[in-house]
Amino acid sequence: MVEKIVIVTLIIAIGVTFLCVKVIFRKNGSFTSQHIHDSEAMRERGIHCVVDQDREMRQRSRLAVKEREKR
Repeated sequence: MVEKIVIVTLIIAIGVTFLCVKVIFRKNGSFTSQHIHDSEAMRERGIHCVVDQDREMRQRSRLAVKEREKR
């Protein structure tokens, strides 16, 4: 049981080390943004994040039905 915990901990530590290589060894290294709205390829395809899509759908139009407030 202890042997398995040590092995799993070692695997996790190696994975974290590989993830941090760019940040640690490069000057001003950082992770690139993983958000959809920051991806140029997604913007070219017209794909937006859910928050942006929801905002677009909720914009006022003359045909929009007014939402009731919760009491």
